Parts: sequence; C-alpha cells; structure tokens
Amino acid sequence: MIRVLIADDQPLVRRGLALILAPDPAFEVVGEAEDGARAVALAHELRPDVVVMDIRMPVLDGVRATEELARTLPDSRVLALSTFDMDEYVVAALRAGAYGFLPKDVSPEELIAGVHTVHTGEAAVAPRLLTRLISAYVRAPARPRPVTAAPAGLTPRELEIWRLLAAGFDNAEIASDLDISVSTVKNHITGIFAKLGVRDRAQAVIAAYESGLVTAGHGSG
Repeated sequence: MIRVLIADDQPLVRRGLALILAPDPAFEVVGEAEDGARAVALAHELRPDVVVMDIRMPVLDGVRATEELARTLPDSRVLALSTFDMDEYVVAALRAGAYGFLPKDVSPEELIAGVHTVHTGEAAVAPRLLTRLISAYVRAPARPRPVTAAPAGLTPRELEIWRLLAAGFDNAEIASDLDISVSTVKNHITGIFAKLGVRDRAQAVIAAYESGLVTAGHGSG
C-alpha cells in the first residue's frame, strides 16, 4: 500500500484529491496539510511514500517544502501540482527535488498513475509537457550559451541522445531516430544521468536548457 500525504491550502482541493485516491486499495491517505510547513512536519511524523504537493501555498510554499523534504526525507517523494501547466514554479519544484508535476485539471486516472509512477522513483512528467514548461520558463531573452564541447565528459553519442531527450523524444523514438535498440538507449541514458549528476528525465531536460544544449522554442538546439 502506498502511503500518501496531501498538501494544498484549499480544503475543497484536499478533499477532492483524497476522494480520488482513498477508494483505491493501493493507496492509504495518511494525512492532509494546509501549507508547506505543515506538510514538512506531517511528512516527518507520518513518513508517507508520496507527498502530493501544491506548489503555491502560504507559510512555506510548495517549492521550499519540496526542497526541505528532498534534503531531510528523500524517501517521501513529492508529486507537485499546479493550477497552471505553464508555470515557472514547476521548474523550480523539479529542480528542488520533486519527482513529477501534474496540472490540477488532470483526470483521476492520470493522478493515480502519477502517484504510482512517483512511488517507483520515476518522473511523472510527460516529456513533451516538460519541454513546453521549460520553454515557457526560459522564453525571455537570455545570454546565449551554445554548447561547444560535450559537458561532463559526455561522448558524442550521449550528447546526441541527451539533445533528443530534451526535445521530448521517448526511448523508442530516440532508438528509431538513431537506428539503435531501446536497451542501448536506456544504457546511454543511465550513463548520461550519472555524468550530469541528475536523477531523472525531468532534471536532465532542465540541465539541457541551463547548459545551452537546447533553447526555448528550439527543442533540438
């Protein structure tokens, strides 16, 4: 059973999320928090497997609460929620350590799937949605930083796969584009994550934008 803590400043939203998750025998909703500070305190007390965290809350916002949980209670994985799917706070939450992001207008089935995914340690963010989010976040003009050499010791092949991953390609699409097997893609991605020091696809895409490998509106660089 997956133990879930729900954190949102709106009682109606908390109740709605609980009503979606609680009937599923795979979940146990162990608590509800009305702000980020309370979420952190309850997480330490209740040790949930997943914290469904609104990223805009009073006292301590969801980004800072996520950062605190990632630092002090990494086994309680955060699934961030937002009213808007184009939101700079989403990127901040993923950078802070959230395992995924979902907009609040997702279907109950998508929420349930997202909690399951985060619980397994995978990123519950669709690659193309994540790419759009980061593109929106960095769309303001910035100092260009073109990649002239492979960062972190990446090989040319790893750099190519990282660029495709950041453009929103899934493993099968990368394999097809490069005419290699999916298992080979997975092996390369494992190496890329290790060299970049990132945990999942979400953080790898953020790193691609921050490094200048890809730029807003130009997914393939």
